[in-house]
Amino acid sequence: MKTKQRAFLKWAGGKYRLTEDIFQQLPQRRCLVEPFVGAGSVFLNSDFERYILADINPDLINLFTIIKADVERYIAHAKALFTHPKANTPDFYYKKRAEFNPSRDPFQRAVLFLYFNRFGFNGLCRYNQKHEFNVPFGRYKQPYFPEKELCFFAEKAQKATFLCGDFEQTFAYLQANPDDYAVYCDPPYAPLVQESNFTHYAGGGFSLQQQEKLALSAKALAKADIPVLISNHDTLFTRQIYRGATIKSFQVQRHIGQTARSRIKVNELFALFS
Repeated sequence: MKTKQRAFLKWAGGKYRLTEDIFQQLPQRRCLVEPFVGAGSVFLNSDFERYILADINPDLINLFTIIKADVERYIAHAKALFTHPKANTPDFYYKKRAEFNPSRDPFQRAVLFLYFNRFGFNGLCRYNQKHEFNVPFGRYKQPYFPEKELCFFAEKAQKATFLCGDFEQTFAYLQANPDDYAVYCDPPYAPLVQESNFTHYAGGGFSLQQQEKLALSAKALAKADIPVLISNHDTLFTRQIYRGATIKSFQVQRHIGQTARSRIKVNELFALFS
């Protein structure tokens, strides 16, 4: 049995546990496209000839691009930061965060992004309205340096093209550069409890209008013989906007607190437009 590969980043909503299920649903094509790549667990556990991996977060795409270009240099600098005598202290963390926000140096931002991911609270990636990274210190005993995972990512990334943009920009790229594509979308999920305001923003600043626009765009790509698989919560709203797709519903364990009682199962779905 093939060993599954973990991403080098912690990432909320990652699909590490669902990769087999995703590829059972998604038709095999030569090029996998992920408009919401996140930490890349689906990419890392797939076998396509080529990849187009996109995300709206410029720090994430910058990090991936730098690792692809020279992972050995990146590891040397990142490891030096991780092993600094004061690396795992609040004062050092906040000093580095203060350096990161005004920085325009792509390499410095890439090294610090991984440091924040491993030393910050819950591996969160969060920015304020001024686009400043504002995740607090995490207080972990000994954060893990993912050297093996970085090397694997860098090797596989040689087959990938990285794009910084939203799903509409990614879909426009596909239309301008025809190929044998299969698309997997893992957007910020629609809320489990539907709000009356259709422009209400769910996680990641992704509105219900954008959820609907993504579904309409997926239908359009499917008509051009590009299959699109979307993950989301299984709700009346998502069932409505995914009308015409092949739906598979399943339950996923969620951890919403520190106790066993806080572990609940929620309904999710795959919607395949093909």
